[in-house]
Amino acid sequence: MPSPPDWPPTPCALRPSPFPHPVLHALHRLTRALLFPAYWALDQLLGCWAPAESRSEQSWLRTAAGAGGALLLLLAALPLTLPALLLWLLLQAWRRPFCYQPPPRCWAPPAPWCPRTEPARSFGFFSANLCLLPDGLARFNNLPHTQRRAAAVGAVLLAGLRRSPYGATGCGSPVQAMPCGVLTGAMPASLDFVCLQEAFDLRAERRLVSLLASNLGPVLYDVGTFGLQPGLHLKLLGSGLLLASRYPLLRAAFQSFPHARGEDALASKGLLSAQAQLGILDGRRVVGFLHCTHLHAPSGEPCRVRKQEAPLRGGGGESQPWPAPPLLAKFMHCPSRRESLEDGLLRCKQLTVLLDWAEQFEAESRQSDEAVAFSVLLGDLNFDNCSLDHQQEQEHRFFSCFRDPCRLGTRREQPWALGTLLRPSELRRSVACSPEMLRRALEQKKGRRRYLAGPPRGGPPAESWRGRRLDYITYRSAPGGLLSPEVEQVTFSTALAGLTDHLAVGLRLRVSTSS
Repeated sequence: MPSPPDWPPTPCALRPSPFPHPVLHALHRLTRALLFPAYWALDQLLGCWAPAESRSEQSWLRTAAGAGGALLLLLAALPLTLPALLLWLLLQAWRRPFCYQPPPRCWAPPAPWCPRTEPARSFGFFSANLCLLPDGLARFNNLPHTQRRAAAVGAVLLAGLRRSPYGATGCGSPVQAMPCGVLTGAMPASLDFVCLQEAFDLRAERRLVSLLASNLGPVLYDVGTFGLQPGLHLKLLGSGLLLASRYPLLRAAFQSFPHARGEDALASKGLLSAQAQLGILDGRRVVGFLHCTHLHAPSGEPCRVRKQEAPLRGGGGESQPWPAPPLLAKFMHCPSRRESLEDGLLRCKQLTVLLDWAEQFEAESRQSDEAVAFSVLLGDLNFDNCSLDHQQEQEHRFFSCFRDPCRLGTRREQPWALGTLLRPSELRRSVACSPEMLRRALEQKKGRRRYLAGPPRGGPPAESWRGRRLDYITYRSAPGGLLSPEVEQVTFSTALAGLTDHLAVGLRLRVSTSS
């Protein structure tokens, strides 16, 4: 069947530049170039404090020499850095809180879904926390070499996308009453929407943007409100969110959380919302809504580093704690009960405003005659459904608005659900760096106890430990809508083993016309 003349539609509300005028865009690029030497030098200095395997005397000398060189570069760059920083702060008043990368002209989206002739279609969603922080910070997660990891992540994503057929249709057997979860060492097949978290480093993020735009479709990146924000909060890092779609994007918006504290207060975490057109029904648009987020990280865990989970020394033996410099020592501890409760209260506030923003975006974006196929919220929520410390979040009304296919109730998981946070101390192990070896290990009780992160406040995991699931893909249908989504499959993927400290998660939704 030939495609209608308006397919793919033109996203009139989205433009590539985040600035209303080319001169502002050019000035912004100039300020970033002037700030880069100081940024790089600070990053290298921070990396010198990062824990590492036992070093030889020569290694310590190289580290000291590198720190000295970085300090000299920082001092030399200061005369340009200060005026560039002031101009950068001023320009944020005109900047839209995200960049839009349109697909190339040769891009061909899937054929539009026409429910009258194709009663059901499946859509694939993928979420992964990549820990693409500035290299100095990433080293505290036992994940150095951010640029190399970004290139390797891109290769994994590209291999998965190339084996994913466009516009896969749900023509198989009817959806079962109980969706099943699958642990795989490969990328989920037939991906339509990709949401990434902790893509904080702009150079690493641009690698992924170029790849995803060329092989998937439009991309939203460099997301966040920077500079001075209401309440005199200074935001130096973005949200770390990146969203790519195989279907045309019509509209997007970002809202920054008003509640933040600790090291998270420097990042512009929030909610990125987008509307995608999926097809046409009786001359009306069929649309889907996507909401991507990353909630407040626990106190005492900048980048989720813990003192009891140190890198292995010499490649063998048990994990040992490492000494931390005084500036960072206060962070290197397990959060107390009080801190956990305060963190939980903050995440609950974020969940509350997040729901309001999602409702507002969908109400403003949706036209009266549109058919809504799904509303999906995905990302790293930084709490699990097994720990007593997270009771506030587990009982939030969020779970009455969005369905979590891995969850049976408060602190009750599906028997196939799996934790997604890995132990930083084990990330350099050969098993943890191999997708297939890690998959086989996580199929066993012993492997799950060893490679999945333990309880949030320390202590040995239980014999039946299945890990802490921090990464969620939830969904809901439009009330009284013509289309109804059902879960086909949930995927836990080790495809990014050795490149991040999270498992990736995938979800396939089969959307069909309501009976």
